Amino acid sequence: MITINNYVKVKSLEEAFELNQKKANRIVGGMMWLRMSKGRMQTAIDLSELGLDTIEETEEEFKIGCMCTLRRLELHEGLNRYFNQAVKDSVRHIVGTQFRNQATVGGSIFGRFGFSDVLTCLLVLDTYVELYKGGIVPLCEFVNMERDSDILVRLIIKKDGRKAVYLSERMSSTDFPILACAVAVKKGTAYISLGARPMKAELFVSGERVTEENAEVIAAKAAKAVSFSSNMRGSAEYREHLAKVLAKRGLLTLLKGACR
Repeated sequence: MITINNYVKVKSLEEAFELNQKKANRIVGGMMWLRMSKGRMQTAIDLSELGLDTIEETEEEFKIGCMCTLRRLELHEGLNRYFNQAVKDSVRHIVGTQFRNQATVGGSIFGRFGFSDVLTCLLVLDTYVELYKGGIVPLCEFVNMERDSDILVRLIIKKDGRKAVYLSERMSSTDFPILACAVAVKKGTAYISLGARPMKAELFVSGERVTEENAEVIAAKAAKAVSFSSNMRGSAEYREHLAKVLAKRGLLTLLKGACR
């Protein structure tokens, strides 16, 4: 159980940033994972009054505030229309509706959890992270950055024409994934993200034009490009096999339908 000494609902990002410089303080999102940790937190920093819980759609991009819930992602018509329901598919297995009504996008992405469906999905899109002090950084770079005391303000997903599909293998519907896989195609280039390896998701970008004929080969290359480990949900060998199957399935789904 976690113990919190003080709770502050901040009035500005600057106030939040200053409080967050102390190691004993933490920014809280939906508290769905953090509350299960152990230890003592000096000050819980709440961003809920800063208007960062919305999804803004323009002709060029989607802007998703860090306090936006996973449920809002799941239900947003614009996101799901543009990306073929991939975003919805990436969150629909996460515990249950009540959980998704509280868990936040910022918490999911900033945590860079190995089991994260959301991170796996957003990696194959043209996604950027806006940090309060660090500016705008591609998500594929952010996932490998060292953790610091900056604040994730929002996510930015560009409308660059790519279509996507999200697939996962689970022991049961609401369990953590044995393997998570997202696939996107843009102008013949394949983007394949493999998560729950059981490490955090990693992105593979094909160096050749993907077709129905070479989809299996590119899927195998993606599986070989990342490493897998074993845990209670599956062996490394099984995960590598799943990666080939799911990546090929995703590529063929896009090539035969949404990308035409």
